[in-house]
Amino acid sequence: MLDDISNLLGEFWRYLQRPDALWQIGVLLLCLALASIASYLVRRRAASQSQAWRLGQGGLKRLTFPLLALVLVLLARELMRHSLNVHVLSVAVPLLASLAVIRAVFYVLRHSFGNSGWLASFERFFALSVWGLVALHITGLLPDLVDMLEAVGFAVGKQKLNLWQVTQAVVALLVTMFAALWASGLVEARLMRAEGIDQNLRVVFTRLAKAVLLLLAVLIGLPLVGIDLTTLSVFGGALGVGIGFGLQKIASSYVSGFVILLDRSIRIGNFISVGAERGQVTQITTRYTVLKGLSGVEAIVPNEILVNSVVLNESYTDPLLRIALPVQISYGSDIERAMAILLDAAKLQPRVLASPEPMAFLAAFGDSGINLELGFWISDPQEGTLQLRSDINRAIWREFQAAGIEIPYPQREVRMISAEERQ
Repeated sequence: MLDDISNLLGEFWRYLQRPDALWQIGVLLLCLALASIASYLVRRRAASQSQAWRLGQGGLKRLTFPLLALVLVLLARELMRHSLNVHVLSVAVPLLASLAVIRAVFYVLRHSFGNSGWLASFERFFALSVWGLVALHITGLLPDLVDMLEAVGFAVGKQKLNLWQVTQAVVALLVTMFAALWASGLVEARLMRAEGIDQNLRVVFTRLAKAVLLLLAVLIGLPLVGIDLTTLSVFGGALGVGIGFGLQKIASSYVSGFVILLDRSIRIGNFISVGAERGQVTQITTRYTVLKGLSGVEAIVPNEILVNSVVLNESYTDPLLRIALPVQISYGSDIERAMAILLDAAKLQPRVLASPEPMAFLAAFGDSGINLELGFWISDPQEGTLQLRSDINRAIWREFQAAGIEIPYPQREVRMISAEERQ
């Protein structure tokens, strides 16, 4: 095979030195230049369009150059076919077609997975594989490679397979899965723009659509190359055993994630407390929920904990939250004046709601003084309450000092009993 490759390269190099080959190279460069200019103009026009067709716009940017170049080269080859040998242009056609395929595939992957780090390495591997297949096809060595793969056979259950069938199955799965990912991306974009559907339901429908489409990709891709799906029963049984023994917690979290999304007991934007964690829900996935605390620290809580624990949702039906502020005054202080100061201190704060209005109560008679309680409502618990409590306490302290109202220290009364009294 190495001798064949060497002979082919030698013949191709001698062919490039002929005048008709130089004409083809010039025409090829002209086609590439025209395609590059047209691609630039299309990208500029696409950048000025609305955001609604962003998905098509991104694909257009990546595919304009190879597709336009391919069309121009095909037209040039047809025009020059009657007067020249068009071997150079014939070699450029599959190369440009493969470039378009590579760009289309990885646009779908980036749209589905984001800018993941593994995509860059996989793109290089995929590009080398496609270019290698194109080179084998051009040189005529691809049939020999296929025969070599077909000669290596093995059995899976009752079905006999060979490496060529496995290779075809992998390619078919990749193609169908890419199509499924692209379709799920379109479904997700459409659902996220739907205003009449609850946000949790959008997430559920998006993930269900992706799971169903990927399952259909497997069910369609394998039979296309003649692989019986019953041969996967062994792997399915092993996977079931693995889930039963080692992945119970993970499987439980995934099921709990769908439960949370479907019953809508917790939504994005809610301010909740579970265990020692308290924060605003910023993300709900099928495995975990992200809570962002007031300190900026994000807690990743498995969905299983949210389903099996008591969750305090401060904004489940409405965001209103009542805050109770205890204050103690001495027994010799003016109670009515103290309660009026508490109400005025709360009403001066812009975050305190006027309705329901703040209220002051005499809660209890304590050992050291009279226990008062100031109750008021706020509508933004996600902003925290520490600063608000501090501002109200400072205002109460200033007014108490001006009015001569004392906040007592802990007191104990000690009585000395004489000998006569004991008798």
